[in-house]
Amino acid sequence: MTASLRNASHESRHPLRAVPASRPVPPPRPRAALARPEGLLQVHTAPFRGSFGGVFSQALRTAGLGSRVLISQFLKGGVDQGPGRSLSLCGRLQWLRPAVASCLTEPADREQVSVRAAVEEVWAFSRDQLMEAAVDLMVLDELGLAIELGYLPGGEVISTLEQRPAHLDVILTGPAMPLELLGMADQVTQLRRGGAPC
Repeated sequence: MTASLRNASHESRHPLRAVPASRPVPPPRPRAALARPEGLLQVHTAPFRGSFGGVFSQALRTAGLGSRVLISQFLKGGVDQGPGRSLSLCGRLQWLRPAVASCLTEPADREQVSVRAAVEEVWAFSRDQLMEAAVDLMVLDELGLAIELGYLPGGEVISTLEQRPAHLDVILTGPAMPLELLGMADQVTQLRRGGAPC
């Protein structure tokens, strides 16, 4: 009985207000299409080979959250991969290296046609994935160094990156980065040893 009196007194203090019958109810507004966020071109560079580790963990986390990721390492060999035998992690991360016997540290030798072709094959696959927007995040490791050492044509790489789909995130890593790529970047992160001030 006490509870019903409380409810009654509560209702009398806060009566429901009726909506006048003459006020028309507006039709529901159509939901606006969700705009895709604009992708970033990021550069992670260092005077030493060490900018890839943090980016790799970011790529793995991104794939674990459901995004499609491609990691292309242009100068890391020794595992004889190539596009046909690339690794797959989390079901959404493809990790690609050239089908060469060892890591590439010297300038491209015109006589080693198969080595150069293996690096170009990784680039061709990456370029196609980029232009088709087949992934959400693309990591291109040592791309700048591959250009500097003569394995890839700089003009074509830059032109391709300029034409990338607007929503696609691209991260470039490595110790060497052409000024044109640095100028295109939305964000540049430079790792340093020793903590010297800029």
